[in-house]
Amino acid sequence: MPDVSLWHVARASGFVSTLLLTATVLLGILGPMRVGTPSWPRFTLAGLHRNISLLTLVLLAIHLAAVAIDSYVPITWADLVVPFVSAYHPFWLGLGTVSFDILLALLVTSLLRPRINPRLWRVLHWSAYLCWPLALVHGLGIGTDALSGWPLGLSVFCTAAVLAGVGWRVIAARKRILARLS
Repeated sequence: MPDVSLWHVARASGFVSTLLLTATVLLGILGPMRVGTPSWPRFTLAGLHRNISLLTLVLLAIHLAAVAIDSYVPITWADLVVPFVSAYHPFWLGLGTVSFDILLALLVTSLLRPRINPRLWRVLHWSAYLCWPLALVHGLGIGTDALSGWPLGLSVFCTAAVLAGVGWRVIAARKRILARLS
């Protein structure tokens, strides 16, 4: 009987990464809306956004290492950074790879934020809105039981949360525009 411990590590770290990436996106949505209270000032939300982003990267590193080390499926280290070249489910794995590559670009540009044009940083940072759904669809497509039970519920919950956050941000922006026009 094959050892499935790496599969469990890959699966668990993938699920937790999905939750953390969802939280990161939601906190990113709240930031420009100037959301804050006396007990949760805006800088606290910004710090939480940054720290959850870094924690997401740690869990993703665990996810990637478990997938690459596990010999049950033929996934190489190169497959984890070069999209759509894997022998194992190239499309679904490729979506995860593109999402990871975008996340790395977000990390690098965020570290360089004081040294780059703020508009360029903002445009690049908007790619997070592409990173998150690619990661979610990757999990749905490549996950062994992603379309049933609680894994599907997790994906539905994350999708509903991000859609609600985006909707809230769009409505708030529209209200601000209408207030300026009147």
